[in-house]
Amino acid sequence: MVGFSGSVWAQAPQPPVATSVRGLPDFTDLVEQVGPAVVNIRTMERVRAGSDGAGGPMDEEMQEFFKRFFGIPMPNVPTPRQPQRPNRPQPEQEQPRGVGSGFILSNDGYVMTNAHVVDGADEVIVTLPDKREFKAKIVGVDKRTDVAVVKIDATGLPSVKIGDVNRLRVGEWVVAIGSPFGLENSVTAGIVSAKQRDTGDYLPLIQTDVAVNPGNSGGPLLNMRGEVVGINSQIYSRSGGYMGISFAIPIDEAMRVSEQLRASGKVTRGRIGVRIDQVTKEVAESIGLGKPQGALVRSVEAGSPAEKAGVEAGDIITRFEGKQIEKASDLPRQVGNVKPGTRGTITVFRRGASRDLSITVAEMEAEKSTLRTPERSSDTPKSPASVQALGLTVTALTDAQRKDLKVKRGVRVESAVENAARAGLREGDVILSVGNTEVNSVKEFEAAAAKVDRAKPITVLILRGDLVQYVIVKPSR
Repeated sequence: MVGFSGSVWAQAPQPPVATSVRGLPDFTDLVEQVGPAVVNIRTMERVRAGSDGAGGPMDEEMQEFFKRFFGIPMPNVPTPRQPQRPNRPQPEQEQPRGVGSGFILSNDGYVMTNAHVVDGADEVIVTLPDKREFKAKIVGVDKRTDVAVVKIDATGLPSVKIGDVNRLRVGEWVVAIGSPFGLENSVTAGIVSAKQRDTGDYLPLIQTDVAVNPGNSGGPLLNMRGEVVGINSQIYSRSGGYMGISFAIPIDEAMRVSEQLRASGKVTRGRIGVRIDQVTKEVAESIGLGKPQGALVRSVEAGSPAEKAGVEAGDIITRFEGKQIEKASDLPRQVGNVKPGTRGTITVFRRGASRDLSITVAEMEAEKSTLRTPERSSDTPKSPASVQALGLTVTALTDAQRKDLKVKRGVRVESAVENAARAGLREGDVILSVGNTEVNSVKEFEAAAAKVDRAKPITVLILRGDLVQYVIVKPSR
């Protein structure tokens, strides 16, 4: 070592730094333990002989790939030329429809898989690792969670162990077993990349970097204890192939669904009848909510449990049955898990204060069409009373307009200029509140506008069409 003076100092040899080196995990025992309970699932469909269809098994696999992972049929798939046949009616015949995976839940033959693997199939064939084949009966399919249960006529079967998803940690090793592209008993491994990943589905998913491809759908995601923690279901891809991101349905949610499917063949969910949206940081701060949390109610369905409970458009639902609503997608998931007919409590944040409302959950029905936007004819009478404030010219609502819009309060925007226009306000919007002050008339709007601090962003709750939203009017700089 050279000192500052240029002289050389002797330095005693230092002991080597201890480093912690861990070897890669060995999956062999895990695969031997769980592998016998993982099955291959083939589905068949009946088509007329000679009709235009897929060119073969690989075409079917690619069709399944594009249908599942892109949500569209595969465009312009070339099919092999078939010899010409006489133009006469042909008998129906079965042809391969798709391939997937599954795992045995119980030794009496109940098998779990993805809904998209078996839904719509005319025949389901389950192949065990020992090469035995069984025709399976579809017990039930739930498209919202993409979970299905099928039953084979067999006993004494090996079955999987169900793990605790709450113990699963980001960075933990996980293993997938399945039949990618029909290649049975294939094993891939990786780590948990994220939990509670909101992809727009009914359930928050487990994200991993485990290689998953078409045919893996419905197979188990396993922890290092050999327990099932998820069902491999989706991938994220821009190229059409695996790109390092895959998703699995949490097994605790899947088991709740499977229990209902086994009991009744369908899943019953709760609903309260609201259309919701996210709460932005700006809105949360401006109305005194603090942090962005909860679900913003954009509309309330007429006659719904929410309307009967007193929920209003513009409310922010922050709790349901005592459980915090962190983001908008939490609400339908929590309500959906409640048995219809259950009476509970919902907490809403309204005009600067929280209040608890008693609500009775109804049963979820088939999806309804969106509510019609009320038509406004050009000859609708306007109130002569008007006021200009905050860059807005507003008028009172006539009785006919209130009836048409189904509102009890508010004033109508006749024009928006400067900051109001830049915030997105426009003619025809109905202002329901300014800040946390409810507006029932032009006079109340004028009073509310006079009270706000023009140097700070102003929160305006509006009705546009049949939906409400918050608009932030920012001060001039």
